[in-house]
Amino acid sequence: MLVNDSPSLAKWLNDPSGPSPVGGKPVRPDQQDAELLDAYSQAVVNVVERVSPAVISVTGRKNERRQGSGSGFLITPDGYAVTNSHVVGGRSRLVAETTEGDSVDAEVVGDDPATDLAVLRLAARDLPYAEIGDSDALRVGQLVIAMGSPLGLHATVSTGVVSAVGRSMRGRDGRLIENIVQHSAPINPGNSGGPLVDSRGRVVGVNTAIIAFAQGLGFAVPSNSARWVVSEVLQHGRVRRRQLGIVAGVRKLPRAVVRELDLLADHVVEVIEVVDGGLAQAAGIRTGDFLIAINDRIVASVDDVHRLLATLPLTAPLEVTTVREGRKRIVEIPAAADGRQ
Repeated sequence: MLVNDSPSLAKWLNDPSGPSPVGGKPVRPDQQDAELLDAYSQAVVNVVERVSPAVISVTGRKNERRQGSGSGFLITPDGYAVTNSHVVGGRSRLVAETTEGDSVDAEVVGDDPATDLAVLRLAARDLPYAEIGDSDALRVGQLVIAMGSPLGLHATVSTGVVSAVGRSMRGRDGRLIENIVQHSAPINPGNSGGPLVDSRGRVVGVNTAIIAFAQGLGFAVPSNSARWVVSEVLQHGRVRRRQLGIVAGVRKLPRAVVRELDLLADHVVEVIEVVDGGLAQAAGIRTGDFLIAINDRIVASVDDVHRLLATLPLTAPLEVTTVREGRKRIVEIPAAADGRQ
């Protein structure tokens, strides 16, 4: 039984701003802490007011019914937008909904599963758009804000910090997506494709994944990757990547072979199949060959091959160091005249 016979408690109940019944003095936050909190809140508010008009909800349509949903954001006033490849889901037509509630038809201009990014074009003009920042400038501990429209809840916002940079994760096509940004801003299903924004309102990442049943683990494709993908799509209609034209795996060599060939790694990339008409076949690479270097850079895994082919200029020739029947040889692969590989 609660006995309410305390004069101080009765006074506090009637006047919550008066003296606290605990210790006889009111408990007030430190003035400096309050000012810091206000500055943090104001920074988030400013970013939300600036960027949220550019955030869109992206929905697929099949047989006049909407299917699946995700987020995206506008990058130009004439309707170009970025979202995730898995949000597009192989569709060519989508519906985008703005924060004002307008539904607009959207066309998929380019889809790049290797980076889990896609470029859309909305059938509208004079639209608000977000500024793309430099993801290479991100620092661990930096404030970031995740925005999106999960489950149709427009302009949903969460905050956190950059937990790590330079992460890697596997894309839908099996390639590694490099320089992934790990952050602690809570994201939910439907946030995929939404922007990860810094305190100045610049997009530094595209939210792409969460780890189920793990709190505080979100991942975003870096904005510099998004900038490159958009540039490739708008200039060439697709993302150009070198393709050697092989199916490969990884083989561990015996130590004696490693010493005999003076190799710097005991794992090599084994050619399992050579694709007809590909660059490797034209250069004389055969099934059973081992790849140990490309342009004097060691390759010890298929991921190493993908990484080098993605970073080396399309217009530059390749020197592939191989091992066949116990002997090293260098294979020259010329660049295609138009950069198409």
